[in-house]
Amino acid sequence: MATAEEDESPAESDEVGADSADTDRSRGSTDPETATATGTTTPSQSDRDDRTSSNTDADDDRYTRKQSVLITGCSSGIGRATAKAFLQRDWQVIATARNADDITDLEEAGCTTLELDVTDPDQIASVVERTVDIAGSIDCLVNNAGYAQMGPLEDISTADLHRQFDVNVYGPHRLIRAALPHMRAQGEGRIINVSSVIGRISIPGSGTYAGSKHALEAMTDSLRAEVDEFGIDVTLIEPGPVETNFTNRVDEELPEDERTPAYESLYELYDEAQLIGGGAGGPFASEADDVAAAILDAASTPEPPARYPVGPLAQYGVYARFLPDRLRDAAYGLLRKLA
Repeated sequence: MATAEEDESPAESDEVGADSADTDRSRGSTDPETATATGTTTPSQSDRDDRTSSNTDADDDRYTRKQSVLITGCSSGIGRATAKAFLQRDWQVIATARNADDITDLEEAGCTTLELDVTDPDQIASVVERTVDIAGSIDCLVNNAGYAQMGPLEDISTADLHRQFDVNVYGPHRLIRAALPHMRAQGEGRIINVSSVIGRISIPGSGTYAGSKHALEAMTDSLRAEVDEFGIDVTLIEPGPVETNFTNRVDEELPEDERTPAYESLYELYDEAQLIGGGAGGPFASEADDVAAAILDAASTPEPPARYPVGPLAQYGVYARFLPDRLRDAAYGLLRKLA
C-alpha cells in the first residue's frame, strides 16, 4: 500500500520573509519604537493605547471564548463518545473522520466536522489551521484514530506492519507536530494520546498492534517532559477491552484464508479471549463512554496524571508487566493447553 510521506522542508514564504527583514535592517530602516534616541520617530500616545487595547482584547478572548478540542477517529466507538462528552461540557468540538459522511450526526449535534486521514500530512496541516481559524485556538488535541492488526507475526506482511505504524504512530506524530507551534504560542495546551493496555504488556498474536502502542507510549513519555516548560500537558489513555466494533475491524484485517494453519490454536485462543473479556459483550469490557470520561478528565483537570488506565484488565496490565517474563510465558502456555 502506498503511503504518504511527510514534507519536512521549510516553508518557502517563511524564508523569503526572513530575507526581506534582514535586507531592510541592512538598509538602515528604523523601528518606530526604538528610534527615539535619534529623535526620528516617536510612537504617539494613541498608538500605545491601541497596542495595549489589542493585548487586553486577546487576553479577554482567551478567558471568554469556548475551549477547543480537535479529535481524530470520530466515526464510531471511543472517538464518537468523546466528541459527545466534550460537546456536553460546552467545548468547541472539531470532530474528524476519514469520511465526513460518517459523522453527520455529530455535526447535527453541534460539532464542527472535518474530513481527515491521519496518514495525509497536507490534510493534517489544513485541519489544524482550520481548527485555529474556527475556534481561535487549539486547546486540546485527542489522537484517537487507530486500528488493531492482530495475528502471529509470521502472518503479518511488512506492508501491513508499516500501515499499522503509519496510522497508530506516525499519524499522532504528524498531528502533534502541526499542533505544537500553536500551543507554544498560546502558552498552554493538552495533548491526549489514546493508547491501550497492550501498550504496556504484549500478548501472543498482538505483536504488530502492541508494537505500535508501545511506540506511542514511549514517544508520549518523551514528549511530556519536552513540552512541560511550555505549559503543555501530555497524557496517555490506556483502555482495556472496550465494547465497540473494534473487534470486527480486527477480524477484517486478517481474513481466515490468510491465516497459517499451524497457528490454529492461537487464533482459537484469541476468539475465546474476546468472548471472555473483549468487545463482544465480555464481562471485563468497558463502555466507550468510560474511556470518553477519562479523556475529558485529562483535558479538564488542572494537573492530569501521565496515564489513565480504563477498566479492570487495564489495571491488571499495569501490574502484569512487572511479572518475570518466564511467569508470563508460562501463563500463556497454560491458557493454550486449557483452550
